[in-house]
Amino acid sequence: MKPGLGRGLDSLLKVYDEENEKKIEEPINQYTIRHGDVEKIDIDKVYANPNQPRKQFDKESLSELAESIKVHGLIQPIIVNEMPDGYMIIAGERRFRACKLCGLKEIDAIVKNYSNKQIAEISIIENLQREDLNPVEVAKGIKKLMDEYGLTQEKVAERLGKSRSAIANSIRILSLYPEVIELIEKGKISFGHAKILVAVTDYPVQLMLAKKIAKDKLTVRDLEKEVDSILGKGKKKKTPKLPSEELQDFISELQRKLGTKVTVIGNDKKGRIYIDYYSQDDLDRIYDAVLRR
Repeated sequence: MKPGLGRGLDSLLKVYDEENEKKIEEPINQYTIRHGDVEKIDIDKVYANPNQPRKQFDKESLSELAESIKVHGLIQPIIVNEMPDGYMIIAGERRFRACKLCGLKEIDAIVKNYSNKQIAEISIIENLQREDLNPVEVAKGIKKLMDEYGLTQEKVAERLGKSRSAIANSIRILSLYPEVIELIEKGKISFGHAKILVAVTDYPVQLMLAKKIAKDKLTVRDLEKEVDSILGKGKKKKTPKLPSEELQDFISELQRKLGTKVTVIGNDKKGRIYIDYYSQDDLDRIYDAVLRR
């Protein structure tokens, strides 16, 4: 199963718009801040982002889209960034190419005013949202966001609408050995398998298990048993007493109200409750929620 991404592009673009609005007293460039209205712009002034990861476009499907646009028009406008020499595509290059095939002189577009850093981030995030990416490609895209743009795991999680633990799990598979990563890229090993293999740090054992997954079609559960046996976790441990249903319901309600992870250690008689926060703003929000009268 591929690790899905929680936000659509529209939601992500809103994040960058809000950031720009906060900086309106210090404009990111010389242009007026746009608010997302659809405009008709000269198609000859539009050009592709040279750093767009996607380079190949199927000619047959492009022709089919062009025929559809001839009949129904462009249903979804493209998104562009205003530049000194025209408009650079942020999202919708395939639609733009189809419109060019139709011979259109103008194209419906939403014009934005993002910084070069924001454009680069959006380009990577849009690429991450493609359904045909394998877990390694997703992990490398996330790692690139962190390394090149100085984003923490928390910030990347916020951008993608995912939990911090999901981001951490995705990046962790890059620590696997190259031969194992290659099997993941070929679709022989799932993301669920990869997360378990990370616990096996011995190279020959990790590779042996990876090949066994590919050959014998081991389920994730089968792999868990194999790894537990190898790491000496096969012995049954005493199951700790779980909190009562009433306490669990209380924790769930607290988690819903505070909008963050809440963990309980202990039982009805004695224990501790942990409330997670990931930034100063997050802490302030929780403070207000707890002390609100």
